Amino acid sequence: MNETSVETHENQLRSRLDYLNARLHRIDEALDEPVEAGEQAVEREDEEVLEDLGAAGLQEIRMIEAALDRIRHGSYGICAVCGEPIPEERLDAVPHAATCRDCAG
Repeated sequence: MNETSVETHENQLRSRLDYLNARLHRIDEALDEPVEAGEQAVEREDEEVLEDLGAAGLQEIRMIEAALDRIRHGSYGICAVCGEPIPEERLDAVPHAATCRDCAG
């Protein structure tokens, strides 16, 4: 993998990380808003959706941070399972991928 594509993926990962952090901040703010009387059931459903989005966002943040760590350590683009290079097409589609298609199942 060439240095330019690693830099491109790193920029994509950092942009996505910034977006996710901002989204999680908005979710936290929404969950902290007071609930109006009479709307508690609907509000609880909304909170569950927001909590699920937050959990998914946190998981993606962890994967992105792991990918950035692999970039720092020079192992980005190498499958964590088989040790073979991850195809560029896969990293273009999923920049935080830690495994090749075969090992991802």
